[in-house]
Order: sequence, then structure tokens, then C-alpha cells
Amino acid sequence: MEQRENTIGQGQRLRARGVASNASGRFETAARVVFDDGWDLPETDRLLRTEIRQERARSTLAFNRSPDLPFDRSINPYRGCEHGCVYCFARPSHAFLNLSPGLDFETRLIARPGIGAVLERELRAKSYKVATVAIGTNTDPYQPVEAEARVMREVLEVLSEFNHPLAITTKGTLIERDIDILALMAAKGLLRVGISVTTLDAGLSRRMEPRCPTPARRLEVIRRLTAACIPVRAMVAPVVPGLTDHELEPILAAVQEAGAAAASYIALRLPREVSGLFQDWLAAHYPDRAAKVMARVREMHGGQDYDPAFGRRMTGEGLWAELLAQRFQKAVARLGLATRLPALRCDLFQPPARAGDQLSLF
Repeated sequence: MEQRENTIGQGQRLRARGVASNASGRFETAARVVFDDGWDLPETDRLLRTEIRQERARSTLAFNRSPDLPFDRSINPYRGCEHGCVYCFARPSHAFLNLSPGLDFETRLIARPGIGAVLERELRAKSYKVATVAIGTNTDPYQPVEAEARVMREVLEVLSEFNHPLAITTKGTLIERDIDILALMAAKGLLRVGISVTTLDAGLSRRMEPRCPTPARRLEVIRRLTAACIPVRAMVAPVVPGLTDHELEPILAAVQEAGAAAASYIALRLPREVSGLFQDWLAAHYPDRAAKVMARVREMHGGQDYDPAFGRRMTGEGLWAELLAQRFQKAVARLGLATRLPALRCDLFQPPARAGDQLSLF
């Protein structure tokens, strides 16, 4: 596997990327460092572009036993995410591919075409027991690459044919393309959608999540899904202390006005390499607030940049975390927002008949 340099090379330039570092992943044994060799030769700037590779999936369903999560299985149509959110807790997963959680995570993506056929095989297994499957819990299934790759559409078609319950989390507007299928699933009680709104400040959003739709556009997605009778939960995630926490109530009011039926929040999480990447970003864009932000983050996590303990990792602990929770509860109560959507139906699950299958007489 090629070793990655820990900064962008000479002659490379970035446009709308979340981070500027490409430090080697934690499993790599060597790293490349950019340095001046003294030759001072002119180089043409090259824009760092997104690279898409393909992976032939051997399995689709990933199972977990986390008590913090309301689901026990998920599907990842893509590895890496072009949205480039600097705070993304999924960045460290790229290290398992011997790629950097930095720029590699948002520029060297892996799509999994053909995943629908694998998923169908898994759902037809006699041992399979149906329960809600979550998509978008690691990387966004409606990131820009989906427009051409259509891997999420492939998965959606299979789940719809099987009447399988599904929970989607996304920031992407491409979800509107699939309203034809999503509306049918929602009408059967098989679907709920979570739309993440981190800030209402378009400038901050552009810097923090550079290739995501604008906050106003995400509110429009909520309106369009709601108009199609698709239940939407707005997710204020992550709440960044000292940077976006003052927006909690305005965001909740905006999503309620857009039609969201429920809301939730998650405090900023900085696991593994994300902490260094986020701190570099703070120093570059908000040097006057960097110390305050990190002090609050550590206050929430027992003096550490991140505490992965179940029960605390999503909300944090301490006075600031308690005040945030109280503010959220009061705001959703005032706005009439639920904190959970109704459970999805599992009783409709049924593998569709295949060509050549003997049909039942009853």
C-alpha cells in the first residue's frame, strides 16, 4: 500500500475541503513528509480531486451491540465521504483501509456497486430476523458521488421490495431523488429519515462542512420530505461548544417550522485522529475561540478530548452537558417536537417471489 504524505504536496491546491492534513493512518508503519529540496523548480498547481474506487462487497449488513444506538444493524454504501465535515467521527475508519483519516477520507472514496444483490441474498437467508436497518450512521449515503454511482438507490430498491424497515440519516439533497420509493415505504410504516442541521450560519457551514448542502437547503429537504408524508427527525449534530451551541434553540425552531416531527442532538465527539484534525481547523479558522472550545470539550469528557464510554459519548457529562440537555428538553417541549419517532413495522417483511418460485395457493 502506498504511504501517504502528512501534508499536501507542492503544486497541489485544495478547494472546498474540510482539512488540509493527510497524516498517515495509525496502522501504517511509515509516513512521507513534504520538504524543500532546494531546487526551487516552478510547478503548476494541481487541484486535488476526488478519486472513486470500487469494492466488490462480500457482505452488506454490519451488526453492533452498542447500548447507545437505537439499531443493531447498518449498511454502508460508501467508505469515506466527500462532504468533508471536519468534525466527522467516522474519519478514523479510513485508517483500516491504510488511508489517512484526513484528506484521504474526503478525496479517496470507495463505492460498493452490486451491493443490492448481496443484500438480497442476506435477507433471503432462513436465519435472518428482521429489525430496522440504519443507513448513514457512518458515512452519508447521499454524498455527491451517489448522483452517478446510485449505490444507495440500489439498496433502497431491495429494501422496498422486501418491505424491510429502514432509518436513513443524511445531509444530502439527493434524497429528494428517491422520494418515489421513500414515500411508498413511509406509507407502510417502514421508513423514517434523520436530517442533520449543524448550524444556520452559511459561512460557518461552508468552512466546517464544505461540500454539504447549505443550511437553508437542508431545511428545504425537510419541507419536501414532510410534504411527501415522510416522517423526519431533525438532528442538531454535532453541537460544538463555544461555536454552535448558542444556535440550539434557533435550529430547533427552524426545523419545526420546516415540518420536522421530532428532534435530537449529539454533542461534539473527537475520537482518535479527529481531535488533531479539528484542533488544526480551529487554529486556522477561529484562533480566538480555539482554547475556549477545547476547554469545554474536555470539560464534557472528563478532562480528555474524547470519552468513548457508553452512556456519555453522545451527550458528555458535567455542568455544561447538563445545561445543554435542559435547554434541549425545554425547547422541544415548547415547540411541540417529539424526541423519538414511532417504531417502524417489522411484520410486513416478506422476501418477494423470484422467477421460477412456486407460488402459494393461499
